[in-house]
Amino acid sequence: MKTVCDFCKTEYSLDAVPTGPVKCAVCGNTWTVAVPQRRNSILVFIAALCALLAAAVFAVAVLYQSRVTEIREKPLIAELIDVTTSNDENGVTHFVISGRVLNRSGQIYGVPGLIVTSYDADGNVVAKQRFMPSATLLDAGDNAPFVHTLDVPIDNVDKISVDLETQGE
Repeated sequence: MKTVCDFCKTEYSLDAVPTGPVKCAVCGNTWTVAVPQRRNSILVFIAALCALLAAAVFAVAVLYQSRVTEIREKPLIAELIDVTTSNDENGVTHFVISGRVLNRSGQIYGVPGLIVTSYDADGNVVAKQRFMPSATLLDAGDNAPFVHTLDVPIDNVDKISVDLETQGE
């Protein structure tokens, strides 16, 4: 334990708390060393547990608010589930995409058109194609599956994405 002379500020290291007053070897001042207070380990544990719980509640609240904001900004999403191929009557191979439009909100929404974009290996757009899913309205939490055959042959197509049509597209 450390103690300091009240008068000359000389510092001392003690092995134990003295039972009576101590005298400074430098200036001769005498003082009583204060006994350090012990922290109650149960209270420290409870305080740490409360801090941990508060941090967990805060993290959940931030994640929930982020999710609510995301759903408010984008209540409908389009998901591409599978891409297969089929041949048309001329023997040309085309991609057949399947997926769903999902309403993540608590309200009814009209289903917009879908835009399918095909990309080459360098990320350049090969083609864009618009089509309408079969559902026109989606109830809260509902989804509308879709299947569509692309007009573009499979040559040079490396990636396919599907997005909801936005105003101006």
